[in-house]
Amino acid sequence: METKNHTIVTNFIILGLTKDPTLSSILFLVFLGIYVVTIVGNFSIILLIRSSPQLHTPMYLFLSHLAFVDIGYSTSVTPVMIVSFLRERTAIPVFGCIAQLGSDVVFGTAECFLLAAMAYDRYVAICSPLLYSTHMSPRVCIILLLTSYLGGCVNASSFTGCLLSLTFCGPNEINHFFCALPPLVKLSCTHIYIAEISPAISAGSIIVITLFIIVISYLYILHSILKMRSTEGRHKAFSTCTSHLTAVTLFYGTVTFVYVMPKSSHSPNHIKVVSVFYTVVIPMLNPLIYSLRNKEVKEAMRKLMARSLSSF
Repeated sequence: METKNHTIVTNFIILGLTKDPTLSSILFLVFLGIYVVTIVGNFSIILLIRSSPQLHTPMYLFLSHLAFVDIGYSTSVTPVMIVSFLRERTAIPVFGCIAQLGSDVVFGTAECFLLAAMAYDRYVAICSPLLYSTHMSPRVCIILLLTSYLGGCVNASSFTGCLLSLTFCGPNEINHFFCALPPLVKLSCTHIYIAEISPAISAGSIIVITLFIIVISYLYILHSILKMRSTEGRHKAFSTCTSHLTAVTLFYGTVTFVYVMPKSSHSPNHIKVVSVFYTVVIPMLNPLIYSLRNKEVKEAMRKLMARSLSSF
């Protein structure tokens, strides 16, 4: 359709990570393997928590939802990236691109809120153990979960609203492996400052607020641990936080690199590599982190395997 000598864009072309055929074949196998491990690992965590009564606690309720979010987060990005390794040109409709960005933001934002909720859970468990059942009641857990998903939807609406307010009538090649906002805004032939700044404010506020909750929670946790007289008690209290701290460090470290550091300090290729890590690799690592570094999960896994073997 022609309008004022401009062609309205109906499809975007995803340039992907590489155009080298040999490297594309290798990366196809690598990321297909990562995606399979991600799906199997996170589904296993969900099934393990649901089938193990000793894991029916707020901490593992949040962990099961984190696993669900990681499945959605990876699925919103990885399949398109895998397909791009098999094709010279990977086209995606404009509204398909907006839907991909929206789902990516929903699950990514929900992950931020869930990590904050898990930090608060650890704070209550270590600093106020006698009030744990009150402060982390089923009603409180449901409110925290609803806040996580609602926050994801609200943040996603600012991103999708931005794109819907823009007009695309020029180049349609996205220099990324998925429909990220910055390269899409660059392709727009209109300039709406408010529409561009709104997602940055929304996403930045959520990152700052959730990270603030996590940091404050762990400052109180550290203070409580240092006051403990028993070395064994300190070790036990700290061991319950190591998995969560590892997940938080990996996720927020890479997200901060992409969204907070000045864009002039890193190239588009560097952003692609870091984006691969937090959208594709971290969802695979989370179930490994929580299963390999958590005694309760390993014990539940052992009991489940023993029950399964005894049933044959």
